[in-house]
Order: sequence, then structure tokens, then C-alpha cells
Amino acid sequence: MRLSRYFLPVLKENPADAQIVSHRLMLRAGMIKQQAAGIYSWLPMGFKVLRKLENIVHEEQVRAGHIPMLMPTLQSADLWRESGRYDDYGEEMLRISDRHGRDMLYGPTNEEMITDIFRSHVSSYKDLPLTLYHIQWKFRDEIRPRFGVMRGREFLMKDGYNFDLTVEDALHAYNRHLVSYLRSYERMGLQAIPMRADGGPIGGDYTHEFLVLAETGESEVFYDSAVTDLTFGDREIDYDDVAQCQSILEEFTSKYARTDETHDEALFNQIPEERRRVARGIEVGQIFYFGTKYSEAMGATVQGPDGKPVPVQMGSHGIGVSRLVGALIEANHDDKGIIWPEGVTPFHVGIVNLKQGDDEADAACDALYKSFTALGLDPLYDDRNERAGGKFATMDLIGLPWRITVGPRGLKNGVVELTCRRSGVSEELPPEQAVAKVAAIYAAL
Repeated sequence: MRLSRYFLPVLKENPADAQIVSHRLMLRAGMIKQQAAGIYSWLPMGFKVLRKLENIVHEEQVRAGHIPMLMPTLQSADLWRESGRYDDYGEEMLRISDRHGRDMLYGPTNEEMITDIFRSHVSSYKDLPLTLYHIQWKFRDEIRPRFGVMRGREFLMKDGYNFDLTVEDALHAYNRHLVSYLRSYERMGLQAIPMRADGGPIGGDYTHEFLVLAETGESEVFYDSAVTDLTFGDREIDYDDVAQCQSILEEFTSKYARTDETHDEALFNQIPEERRRVARGIEVGQIFYFGTKYSEAMGATVQGPDGKPVPVQMGSHGIGVSRLVGALIEANHDDKGIIWPEGVTPFHVGIVNLKQGDDEADAACDALYKSFTALGLDPLYDDRNERAGGKFATMDLIGLPWRITVGPRGLKNGVVELTCRRSGVSEELPPEQAVAKVAAIYAAL
């Protein structure tokens, strides 16, 4: 994409009403625009990042054997009355009526709807296990929406729901989700720690939240510092292997890590003092096992092996896709702007022409642009007739991992400058070597 033809409304000054780094930088980098309290339009660059995160989530869910679908944003209140949650959920639920006077709601979550879909089409234990998921917009009417997309009222969420015959099968589904989430977050360049959590309005005593450590996190967290040394890496996983998934859950949850809601001071004090940590965390996902809470209330049963009806075991598993954008920025920035991990960057590399209009510089930039495009990479070429300082400031603000700077002086020596955004280290290379180095980095992801 040529920047002269792109819609990137960057701001030079920090917005006065933005309280945290991610909110400020998303507004300054032209990623979002607020339309109402806690409701945002996703502008082109923000939308690119959002879609990249969504694609990673889709790929890892499918890899785990989960089946994608899509449910509507509006739901019938009757389903929620059936489960008993319509009056219990509170004022965060946006309740509306259609023109016929039917009570509706803008879905904050989908347990009732997916249970209704299941009971309408599945009647035998032979159709189990089954895990369905979707990625859809949600709405929760927060009393004080703040921190940009980190705590908005409208947000993009991945919801997965497992249906199993036995408790053991349902707990394997729980473990499978934990493994797939660890893979997803690491592909995004995040360390998200699974922490024992509270079930809240979803229900269930067996639940973990995934939290990214950040000073602006809404939750106080207590953990053994050894948990931050754990990485999933590139290990191969057989999601049908019960023992393997269980061992990974034990590896990542055996060390103490809890939110303030479930913190146990006595257990915490058993950790060696030098490893005890108290910090803030940003929740980016949560997994629940809640047994037959919804299946019994809504009659979601299957015919068991003995021919008798059995209420299915269920769990609910969510990833806050839009919230992840803010969490990534909170964990990856400096005083100049965003620093995107390679796996989620909106553009793979930025090309800066120091002398727009110079025939040699223009030709070299065009050749770089075509080379990257031919390799399947997505460059952002700053071809504007602006001063060099302004171009560098824009590239630093939007945070592309790699920048190639092209100018007449370097071209006389047959080189361009390749700069790593995270380290700030630059090196001079012939153009074809710069392209090959960047391409190799992305090929290794």
C-alpha cells in the first residue's frame, strides 16, 4: 500500500481524554475513532490488526478440532428466561423490544443460544463430543466504559462451547481449549498466563483467566515468577491425546497464579519469597467448565448408551479479540509509539523514500515495493512529499517491525538502511539483501 493513497489519520498530539497508553496510541495512529461512549469505528489500520488476530484465533481453533459457525447479535429474551439468567444478569445487558413487542437483547454472551441450537439438532451420544465456536460482536452496557477498546461496551469476542457425554470428556475439552489458547497468544507475540479465576455470571467452579501482565491491568494478580519462564514454543500437539493435553495444563497451571478474586494468602506464602510477585494484569480470555448448568435448565439431553436421556456436560471458552489489540500495545510500545510483533503487524515492512521525486530513489522504492509484494508480503510505502523527520515519526508511531530507508546517498553506495523497530538497530545492505532478510524473518513465523 502506498501511504499517499491510504487512509491513515494520524494525530500529532495525545488526545486529552485517553487515560492509558493503548488508547492514546490507537487514536494517534489512526486505528480507531470513538462514535459513542465505549463504541468505536475501526479505521483501516486498526481493522487490519483486528483481522489478523481473528485469523490466528480461527486457525488455532480449527487446529484443535473446533467447528466455526456464526450466531446473531440479537437474541430472544425467552431463551434467557428459560436458563434463569434474564433477570440475574444485571444492567450490563442491553434489553430492547421489537415492533411486535417481543423482548430482545443484544447478546453479551451465547450460552443460551448455542444450547438451543444443540438441543434442536443433536439427540444421540454418538454425535458427541462436539465443540462449536464463533467470533462475533458483543455488547455489555458498562457503567463507566473507559480505556478505549480495553473496556468498551461493544467488542469482538470469540466464544467456544463444548458438549460432551461425561465429565472426563468435558475436562479434556477444557484442557484442549487451554492448549489452543496458549498457542494463539504466543503466535500473537504475547505471554498470557492462565490464572485460577472466578466464574462470575457465566457460572462454574473450574475456570482460568488468561492475563497479560501490564501496569494498566484492571485485575490485581498474585503469581510465582517461575510461571513467566514457561513457553509453549513450537511443540507438536495431538489434541485427541488426553494425557498430552492434561500434562500441558499441569505444566502451565501447577505454579501459583491467581487473580485477586481467588487469591489464597496462605498458599501464596508457601512460594519462596524471592519468587512471589504482585502485579496488574489484563484479561484477554477465559475458559469455563460448568457441567450441566444450562443443559438441565434448557433440556439439552442426548440418548445415552443405555437408551436413557442424559444432560450434556458443557463448557464455555472466550477470547477477547478486540481487547487483544489494546493488550498488545500495552505490552509492546515505547515513547515513540507502538511496536508490533511480527505475527500481528498491519504491514510487514515500511519503506521510507527520503527524496520523493528523485528518479533513482523513486525507482529503488518502487523496486522494493514490487519485490515484497511478489513474495506475498504487505509493504507500506511512504511516498508522500513530506520531510524525512515526519516520515520517521509516522513509522515509529504506527510501529511496523521493520523499516527500509532509501536515499540518494545510500544508493550511490548500492545500499539501503534496514532498521528494527524494537531494538532500533540499523544496518546498511544492498536492496536485494534487505528484502531477503525481512522475507526470511516472516517465513520463519
